[in-house]
Amino acid sequence: TPDAPTPAAVKRYLKEFLSDRRVVELPALLWQPILRGIVLNTRPRKSAHAYSQVWTPDGSPLAAITAAQALALQARLGEEVLVRWGMRYGNPALGTELAAMKAAGCERILVAPLYPQYSGATTASAMDALGAALEAQRWQPSIRTLPPYYDDPLHIAALRADIHCQLAALPFRPEVLLLSFHGMPERTLHLGDPYHCQCRKTARLLAEALAADWPDLRCEVTFQSRFGKAKWLEPATDAVLAAEAAKGTKRLAIAAPGFSADCLETLEELGMQGREQFLGAGGEAFAALDCLNAGEAGMAMLEALVRKELAGWL
Repeated sequence: TPDAPTPAAVKRYLKEFLSDRRVVELPALLWQPILRGIVLNTRPRKSAHAYSQVWTPDGSPLAAITAAQALALQARLGEEVLVRWGMRYGNPALGTELAAMKAAGCERILVAPLYPQYSGATTASAMDALGAALEAQRWQPSIRTLPPYYDDPLHIAALRADIHCQLAALPFRPEVLLLSFHGMPERTLHLGDPYHCQCRKTARLLAEALAADWPDLRCEVTFQSRFGKAKWLEPATDAVLAAEAAKGTKRLAIAAPGFSADCLETLEELGMQGREQFLGAGGEAFAALDCLNAGEAGMAMLEALVRKELAGWL
């Protein structure tokens, strides 16, 4: 996340993010001139405006919610465990937090990437940053990592409970629930990245879990946040929102089960742009549901997952 909703801060963030070879899999000699000459001179101002619409007194929503998750997890785990949080891009940096834990005397550290589904551009990139941080340490701690939990029964149960409560609290009964995941270039699927398959499995298990209480609710899977001209995973969220309204769907809700915390992509892209797209195409009622965030269902799941990985250490 950027440090502030300003073009300068967003430019620093995007330079780090879009220079990651896991994120943009193009030769540096080809991509860097495009990034530095075009993208970083045009996109920061537009992105900063979007961030300014969702920024909170505690910073970006992603940073504020992740901090709240860390505090809640600390309270659940007690004094025997030290919980800190970091960002893959931006501050606090993963390497800085790892060094702080080592300095505090932590000799056994569990690194928990909060990406339910695995992708080279997310989980693997975080592991790259972890490796780089460890490379700089002469005396390294012992390390464990939290596996992807896309189909873990704890994760599906938490999503079901949280989404059920949110749907039940709406002033309308949705006909369709869109399950929107962050998009990836389609070529990553063909290169063997399991992300698309894991997203589909999460959606299938979640739809099955919701069916008992919402038998008439049609669940659809979409992918958001396309960038550039390459072909991305489909169907695209924005296209499906417009298509659903055009074919007569009047009441729609959207959830993002690939995000553990609300952020720009859920609050602005889905909550604001998505609303305009659906209502503008003829829809009548729209709701963007919250992510698990630091709520009871999500924190109970995260505690259970972490305790499982800490077995033998606690």
